[in-house]
Amino acid sequence: MEEEIVTEAENLVETVAAKSIPDTVVDTVTETTRSILHVDDFKKLITAENLIKAGTGILALIIFYIIYRFIKSFIKRRAVKKLEPHNAMLLNKVISYVFYVLMAMYVLGLIGVDLSAVWGAAGVAGLAIGFAAQTSVSNLISGIFVLSEKTMKVGDFISVGGESGVVDGIGLLSVKIHTLDNQMIRIPNSTIINSNLMNYNHFPLRRFVFEIPIGYETDLTKALETVRKVPALCPTVLEEPAPAVFYDGFKEAVVLKLAVWFKSCDLAQTKNDVYINVINLCKEAGVEIPYTYYNIRMLNK
Repeated sequence: MEEEIVTEAENLVETVAAKSIPDTVVDTVTETTRSILHVDDFKKLITAENLIKAGTGILALIIFYIIYRFIKSFIKRRAVKKLEPHNAMLLNKVISYVFYVLMAMYVLGLIGVDLSAVWGAAGVAGLAIGFAAQTSVSNLISGIFVLSEKTMKVGDFISVGGESGVVDGIGLLSVKIHTLDNQMIRIPNSTIINSNLMNYNHFPLRRFVFEIPIGYETDLTKALETVRKVPALCPTVLEEPAPAVFYDGFKEAVVLKLAVWFKSCDLAQTKNDVYINVINLCKEAGVEIPYTYYNIRMLNK
């Protein structure tokens, strides 16, 4: 064993002696580079066919990107005019996600990745995630229906599931509103789909019916004519459709109803004007509006 080591050392010394020191260094670096970079294997990859494939792939990516930017620009300039802001934003996100996924699949196909295996893994992963997040998936699917139905938009005043407020945002998973006392509430989309939704601002005009009790001893014709004067004294009440005044049943008092139309945004002002003018005109005309009261007498024993 010792004799073999000595012989190899002598051969190495003879080799180094036969060459100059710089040549030895160059040979060593060259061999090391070849072993690390696999230069020979790399040269085999640089063929005309592979270069054409690479060039075609790069050109295709550039074309796809140009088409993607064109679609985004078109939506931003044209389609936004026909869509609600939240729908336009959601559409932009969907287009971006689809583009990224398609580009990733295209690149994987170029480098020879078996996409059938990728789709199989994605299916198994999707199934597992679906079982683990059934509620989120339900809200996601419900969100698609909420957005497609267009039953509300940002700024509308809605009531659903016992909660009322102004819509601040409509997402794929939930709708965010703020109440009249400025509290934020998140309503899952599945709740909106499975509940009765009331949108007070969906139509520009709204009708409200006021119930006015009239005493049985009062001249009912006089009361009717008095209440008919109320709409003309309320600036927010519309002339068309015309207001309506009619009797509607007997309870503790005769029920007189006044139905008026107004813009949805004028609800509070209309209520204030109608109630104030009903009380003032009835007092002036001597029309009794009965109310419950208690007469308490203190008796000395």
